[in-house]
Amino acid sequence: MNNRVGLEEMHRAGFPMGGEPLVALDLADTLAAESTPGDGELLTSPERSTAWWGLQLPSLPASPAPGLVPTLRLRAAIRELLEAHLDGRSPDPASVEEVNAVAASVPTSPRLGREPAAGSPSPEAELAAHTRWHTEHGGNVALAAVAREAIELFGDAGRLSRLRRCANPDCTMLFLATNRRRRWCAGSVCGNRVRVARHYRRTHVPQAGQEER
Repeated sequence: MNNRVGLEEMHRAGFPMGGEPLVALDLADTLAAESTPGDGELLTSPERSTAWWGLQLPSLPASPAPGLVPTLRLRAAIRELLEAHLDGRSPDPASVEEVNAVAASVPTSPRLGREPAAGSPSPEAELAAHTRWHTEHGGNVALAAVAREAIELFGDAGRLSRLRRCANPDCTMLFLATNRRRRWCAGSVCGNRVRVARHYRRTHVPQAGQEER
């Protein structure tokens, strides 16, 4: 699915970060561990969680929005895996098990179905491959799909090598660098903050040997 939400749309909904190639990364970034205590939690209520999922669900297999508690539990597990990778340490085994369990909670199977041929005005349909998500025994498709995204990221060494933390020392949001020059979670947010702080220091902080006025 390619209907990924963009950063501007996330901003309009009141979320400072989003629009990464993987929903799993957007989910990890709903806990912005910034230097100011208490400011980092973006999913502060079931309503906020539902609003966030409303932006993400179009790029996932058809699913109702997950509840807040299982969302936060999966987020904690994914965040731990990503942070452990960036820190060069082994992740908490419980987080590994959580991601695996959520991914396995909704099995899938390949399925052939008929759909209209692309660009053809004919009502005739042709066979096409689909993925069926089996919810007969419970589980939420959106959560399972996001957990699988995390697993697939760790199975792709090239992509995983592009995982970064924001270069703003007061921000720990994560992203996949699409090019070597990307340093910020969002240049319009953290990039500007760092540039403004740097300019302030140059123009307001007395240089060595100068008297403070």
